[in-house]
Amino acid sequence: MVNVTKSFLPDREEYIKYIHQIWDRVQLTNNGPLLQQLEEELKAYLGVENLYFCGNGTIVLQIALKVLEITKEVITTPFSYVATTNSILWENCTPVFVDIDRDTFNIDPSLIEAAITPDTQAIMATHVYGNPCAVEEIEAIARRHSLKVIYDAAHAFGVKYQGRSLLSYGDLSTCSFHATKVFHTIEGGALVSNHPELHEKIHLLRAFGHRGDEEYFYAGINGKNSEFHAAMGLCNLPHVPEIIAARKNVFEQYDAQLNWAKLTKPKIDPSIDYNYAYYPVVFESYDVMRRVQGALLENEIAPRRYFYPSLNTLSFLPEYYPCPVSEDISSRVLSLPLYVEQPAAEIEKISQVINQNL
Repeated sequence: MVNVTKSFLPDREEYIKYIHQIWDRVQLTNNGPLLQQLEEELKAYLGVENLYFCGNGTIVLQIALKVLEITKEVITTPFSYVATTNSILWENCTPVFVDIDRDTFNIDPSLIEAAITPDTQAIMATHVYGNPCAVEEIEAIARRHSLKVIYDAAHAFGVKYQGRSLLSYGDLSTCSFHATKVFHTIEGGALVSNHPELHEKIHLLRAFGHRGDEEYFYAGINGKNSEFHAAMGLCNLPHVPEIIAARKNVFEQYDAQLNWAKLTKPKIDPSIDYNYAYYPVVFESYDVMRRVQGALLENEIAPRRYFYPSLNTLSFLPEYYPCPVSEDISSRVLSLPLYVEQPAAEIEKISQVINQNL
């Protein structure tokens, strides 16, 4: 079966060298030396000053809300992975959904101000597929209304906008280092902060809220990560440029072979340094999408409905906010298989199956 992605793995011996260090020190977790080294190397790679390596890409969203003391309404996007919405609900905040831009699939900034109420405290937007949100417009809105901005940048590792890492925008940005991502630590995530005064608070919140053995300062959580996960990150980080280059090559092959008379995809700003995280295509109708999906599965090719459903339609939400653009696109989108060393023959076969069933 050709899955939607295949995790990149470094040379086994590279990883084993770090494992020997862990065995020798017998420190497996609790802010160990490899974790600290990875944080420093990530900060250097991304050009950011404050980065915190955590357990996964969801816990960092929860910590972001907690550290900014968000307790009420959060304006957010319906077109994202469910973790974006779930983190808001888990922190007992209220998600307020704003529809997306039909070209970029990101939250539509022209609709945000109409959704602001006296209870609005923050905007949590997703850089969908690593495509930058309208960060300048969102920042201007946030300043006018004294709101905090949190970016779910789970897909955005390695993306640069205006010469800066996309993770450097907003009050806080989060990233996922899950095994399926461009850069991964098997499981993991990071919080990037533009507020150095929050440094100690973030450290405490990700480690049960205590310093030492007896002093407790916050109702913290276990957001830590292990030396084994940090070791994988240290192995993978030097390979990121070649990973992105390989993914770009797959992109270009799909671009050349698919029938664009009957397909669309999100518009990517040509001025950005992109990471080619996903290859989504949008079909003319739900029925066509289902037909193509079925044909691909018959050929042992497994695309993914990423993102589906539109999050504003989740059954457990306290309120429904109509988002017709998101609901429409989420019903017609598929992400195609994309990974390093993907054979050209496989890309050709996928493209042929799609084109034959449009």
